[in-house]
Amino acid sequence: QVHLEESGGGLVQAGGSLRLSCAASGRTFSSSAMGWFRQAPGKEREKVATINWSGAVTSYADSVRGRFTISRDNAKNTVYLRMNSLKPEDTAVYYCNVVGSVIATTPLGSWGQGTQVTVSS
Repeated sequence: QVHLEESGGGLVQAGGSLRLSCAASGRTFSSSAMGWFRQAPGKEREKVATINWSGAVTSYADSVRGRFTISRDNAKNTVYLRMNSLKPEDTAVYYCNVVGSVIATTPLGSWGQGTQVTVSS
């Protein structure tokens, strides 16, 4: 079982950047595909980006492709989400989770507390 803790959120103006981090504990992190998800007020949680166990393969939602970059450091048991050119519609609580594969949309683990990202116009 992997325990996840997200950090790095905050308030930023439109066009700005943030880097989110997800620290994971557990022996299976380095062999697991990971994903970032987000949930905006009044909306369902959606997948933002996923990355395979090695970091060589990634996948993005259409709404963030070209602006967000997912990466990982298995030596640090951490997965990152670099967010550039932020828009007000990116405002949400962001979560990370284990996924079955890069193309999977269903998380496999328990949710952490998430990190709030607020983009002002």
